Amino acid sequence: MKIALIKPAIGTKLHSLYVDEGRMEPLQLGVLAGLLTGYAEVLLYDDRMEKIQYDKPFDIAMITIETYTAKRAYEIAEEFKKRNVTVMMGGMHARLIPEEVLEHCDSIILGDAENIMDKVIEDFKTNNLKRVYEGGVVIPPQKGVFPRRDLYKGKGYLPISLIQFSRGCVHNCNYCAVSRYFNSRHYTRNIDEVIKEIEFQNRKFLFFVDDNFAANKEKAKEFLKALIPLKVHWVSQGSIDMLYDDELMELIVKSGGLGFVMGFESINEASLDFMGKRVNKLNGFNKFKWEIERLRYWGLQTWAAFTIGHDTDTVESIKATLDFSIQNKFTFAAFNILMPYPNTPLYNKLKEENRLLYGGKWWLDDSYRFNNAAFIPKNMTPDELSEVGFYCRNEFNKPSSLLYRMFEFNTNMASLHRFIIYWIYNPLFRKEVYKKQGMLFGLKRYLERNNSAER
Repeated sequence: MKIALIKPAIGTKLHSLYVDEGRMEPLQLGVLAGLLTGYAEVLLYDDRMEKIQYDKPFDIAMITIETYTAKRAYEIAEEFKKRNVTVMMGGMHARLIPEEVLEHCDSIILGDAENIMDKVIEDFKTNNLKRVYEGGVVIPPQKGVFPRRDLYKGKGYLPISLIQFSRGCVHNCNYCAVSRYFNSRHYTRNIDEVIKEIEFQNRKFLFFVDDNFAANKEKAKEFLKALIPLKVHWVSQGSIDMLYDDELMELIVKSGGLGFVMGFESINEASLDFMGKRVNKLNGFNKFKWEIERLRYWGLQTWAAFTIGHDTDTVESIKATLDFSIQNKFTFAAFNILMPYPNTPLYNKLKEENRLLYGGKWWLDDSYRFNNAAFIPKNMTPDELSEVGFYCRNEFNKPSSLLYRMFEFNTNMASLHRFIIYWIYNPLFRKEVYKKQGMLFGLKRYLERNNSAER
């Protein structure tokens, strides 16, 4: 049996193919390949930078689908189905809106695949493949399964290994697809298996792709103690409440932690209340003054993540968030326009209020552009929200801002390693600001235009 594992691209620029220079290993497909070991020959295709070989004699094409890649995923599925290849889909978007995904494939897996993959393969072999497989949540995640990292070789990924210690998040922010997917729960892997996986791979720079690395603080401490002897450097994603536990923070630093993607989300207290981000106010609220001081004390570089476009936001308050980010010399910052992911509380609220644009399915609309507003904000027009979002990303990543933010001696210049991270990745992200802005979803129109030109 031969199986194709597919990571779809987001889309293309108006007149040129977009190639993601900041691409990382598709960990989910590496894990899936590990599950399939012994069942089939597996080939991995990353649509972000290589052509999919549709005409190889595949039995099944398995496509991971996110909301941003849904349009392209459906295009890929169509090509495989033309060749009578069975198409299966799974991932975040499949869980959020399964009825749509089922229109484009033969079968979907909802949730984790670890407990059901043997059943899926057996059903396929006996010509009894079901339309829907409910994988649920595997506890502990990824038990006994190691990613097929050999499939990543030669594809030009960034020199950082992606590994997972936990899945899910305990918080319940109204816009968050992760909260919906995991029902606001958090699950950790067996620590000895994570350590073994780290020892097997050959890099000392790791990205734990957990949605909230220390949601279970005691389990995180246990893991960090086991991580210390490996002498690695690592980054992850975390929430503000980590900073209130000194023992945890000390272990993060001792184990090689360099920094975190941190969901500040807003410097406006009313916006935090609106989105349900109560965890950002556990220590009172003074625009994160104490928390930022603690990040500097521990020497952690911070990728400050903000969402913009809440009902309490204005153009002026969003620009104030930009000023706040530059003044605090964050290593990186993201100014993400609030996106109504299907079947989240935010999506349902906007739908009830008749504020969704693009027919409520921005991810499929031919006229939608990446980083544009997909709903009608309360205090500005959709165009104004799109424009101020690009303005913030552009201003934060200007050379003058980069030079100013560099001179943060507790974080960005605290060590040679941190300084190198700052100078390698900031220019990369600056390029991405311009390359992604206004991108179309899917590649079909671009490919058809190029094929016509070649003829």
